[in-house]
Amino acid sequence: MKQGSDLLRQSIVLVSAVLAIIGSFIGSGAAGGTPIQNASGGALAADATPIAPAVPAFGIWTPIYVGLIAYAIWQFLPTQKTDARQRRLGYPIAGSLLLNAAWILSVQFDQLWLSVPVIVLLLAVLVLAFRITLASRPKNLIETVLVDGTIGLYLGWVCVATAANVTAALVAAGFDGFGASADLWAVGVVVVAGLVGVLIAVAGRGRLTPALSLSWGLAWLAVARLTGSPLSTPAAVAALVSVAVIVTLTLSLRLRSAKSVPPRLATA
Repeated sequence: MKQGSDLLRQSIVLVSAVLAIIGSFIGSGAAGGTPIQNASGGALAADATPIAPAVPAFGIWTPIYVGLIAYAIWQFLPTQKTDARQRRLGYPIAGSLLLNAAWILSVQFDQLWLSVPVIVLLLAVLVLAFRITLASRPKNLIETVLVDGTIGLYLGWVCVATAANVTAALVAAGFDGFGASADLWAVGVVVVAGLVGVLIAVAGRGRLTPALSLSWGLAWLAVARLTGSPLSTPAAVAALVSVAVIVTLTLSLRLRSAKSVPPRLATA
């Protein structure tokens, strides 16, 4: 029965990865769907809100998807079938892949309000997966890259995407900020994202990939606010300061952690 459960888990992860890739093609417009930035009335476009990153930021999905596909194949190998770590990670990762596809579909069908609980749930599942990677170390470099590295990139980016998604939904719903300026709200949201990055850095003891993708998103948010519409120097400055804090803290914790961990077990 245990062997059957393991095969079921591996199969679900692989099928979920395939569905997520199909969803990504639809979301890019390559399979006949509307590109995400144009779907839902353009609510998620780079110029829709002060929290929207510039278009190049979404290039982070390429390494994330490559990592997820590679993981889905790797975890299907016989050597991973009974691995305790993969038994704990399999279903959360499969859940994140299915939620990612569900998010794309909700936006494609102009259900922006539905995309908010979906992406929040996606973030929660990724936090769970991240905590599992913290509880046990990878066995080798391949696992470090495919598992810890991919989950870290995925988590960091979804933190930024959640902030942008919630803001877009509020703006589309006509939220006026209770009279406060758009700049003030933008700075507040960016600061919250920065604090999340700090918490991840501390919890992960300097994990590099979450800091990398979160900082990547915030940096492109700054670019969008300095060079495009809507312009917001305060939001851009807050984003750049957040990047500096996250990177500095992550590297500091990483160096401290490296002194007590053998190099071959260092995590991404």
